[in-house]
Amino acid sequence: MAGRERVLKMSVEQPLWRALTAYRVLTMLYAIGLFVAAYSGFARPWLAIAYFAVLAVWTLATLPKVASAARCTKRFLAADLAVALTGILLTPVADAHWRVLDGGPTLPSIWTAGSVLAFAIKGGWRWAACASLLVGVANVVQRGAFSRDTVHNVLLVCIASIAIGYVVEVARASERTLARALEIEAATRERERLARDIHDSVLQVLAMVQRRGTAIGGEAAELGRMAGEQEVALRTLVAGGLARTSHVSEDASQGAVVRVVEETGAGGAAGAGGAPGGTGADGSGGGAERDLRLLLAPYAGSRVTLSEPGAAVPLAPHAAREVAAAVGAALDNVRKHAGAGARAWILVEDDPDAVVVTVRDDGPGIPRGRLAQAEGEGRLGVALSIRGRLRDIGGTAELISVPGQGTEVELRVPRTARDIRGKAEAKR
Repeated sequence: MAGRERVLKMSVEQPLWRALTAYRVLTMLYAIGLFVAAYSGFARPWLAIAYFAVLAVWTLATLPKVASAARCTKRFLAADLAVALTGILLTPVADAHWRVLDGGPTLPSIWTAGSVLAFAIKGGWRWAACASLLVGVANVVQRGAFSRDTVHNVLLVCIASIAIGYVVEVARASERTLARALEIEAATRERERLARDIHDSVLQVLAMVQRRGTAIGGEAAELGRMAGEQEVALRTLVAGGLARTSHVSEDASQGAVVRVVEETGAGGAAGAGGAPGGTGADGSGGGAERDLRLLLAPYAGSRVTLSEPGAAVPLAPHAAREVAAAVGAALDNVRKHAGAGARAWILVEDDPDAVVVTVRDDGPGIPRGRLAQAEGEGRLGVALSIRGRLRDIGGTAELISVPGQGTEVELRVPRTARDIRGKAEAKR
């Protein structure tokens, strides 16, 4: 058996971390260069030298911390921002007063933006906004008052960091979407490969058993019939499965994401008119529409042929289950009254205003007056299991039978079928 393909996860934000690493080193050197150029104008140059020594050691020692999101912890971000804020607040102490009033650069200069950008890449635009706010407050305290240059610099850092943070969030969401799409594609290829293997082996064996058993007769014929039913059921599973996963794209605050919705499986044909599939505690089974084809698929077998549209046939959950239960009741009647050798056909038609399901058999038909007699005797299979179910959801059930030519049951459900919760469940 071929090995399962593995989807490799990519990181669209890794280049941002590499760029931030280079930015921190370059801006540290730039801040030191500004200090060297204006050394003579500093009131306390020794304090600035001590700060730049700490800044250089901190920047070089923490390069691994800004190499990836996993290493960039909240504790490191808080300490890094503290280093930047300390440098801003130390500027009026180390530098000459006239240079501060004249709008001179702070000690860390544009190195501070690297600290804020680390918040943006790690936590998104909300973290960036908080860090930018603290930097803005520190700049105002350092200058002692609002100024045009201060507001301009603070707004520039704030807008840039928030924009980058938002882009990072969207990039992460896109990465998750792409990874999920690749997983779905790999799973689809794997299912197609398994389907080919099953078709080339198991299905062919079951088909051969059915043919040989029918030809031999006797107990072998029963074995052939069972093999035929299993072939149909397995072929249905291979073609698409009865419990499918819906991958729905939706627009969330972090961008486009993929949400996986597991639909309740059809669970097999129910006997005595029971509907396939589970129900919720309230009998509603959820609010999303159900594909009627999935509920009718388990009824297909070697003597029951299901013909359905190529596209989904959506109905309200309760209505879809009631239609499937009515079909099950009709097939039960075929098995009980038409004989074990009778064949049945299920036809699903998806009209613009209604869904029509027809169940036809090649049995002997129902004698005239037999249904009324059965109701008088208290046998209400057709009255309740079929007509009653359709009546409860706003549909109709018509039964046509010609002696010697079989029976046909037509179930018509309008698109606006009532989704009565619990009422039909109480009748079962």
